[in-house]
Amino acid sequence: MIRRRPAARSGPSLVGTMARTAVIAGTATAVSGNVAARGALRAQAQQQQAAAQQAAINTQADVEQMRQQIDSLQAQQTQTAAAPPAAPAGGADLIAQLQQLGELRSAGILNDAEFEAAKARILAG
Repeated sequence: MIRRRPAARSGPSLVGTMARTAVIAGTATAVSGNVAARGALRAQAQQQQAAAQQAAINTQADVEQMRQQIDSLQAQQTQTAAAPPAAPAGGADLIAQLQQLGELRSAGILNDAEFEAAKARILAG
């Protein structure tokens, strides 16, 4: 019986193929991990940006609401200051009107000039 030599292999050995497969799998795992990490960072950045935009919108709404309140208070002060005081009916009414003017000035509704003008009208009437 004649023994033949095994034919020379034309491809890589089994160990070489396994090593190459392990390197490819490891590289693929590392790449996919990096892609996932970048995606998570992008999502986190988008969430932070959305939160900042919402905070800015809330702040703008708060400022607008405060402006409306200030405008309303100023309109009330203007109406109160522009309203002519009632004519004095007697001594008790005169004192009551002066006390009311003093309270308006103390509350900050009337400034000193408005207070003096209203007081002069009451005393002149």
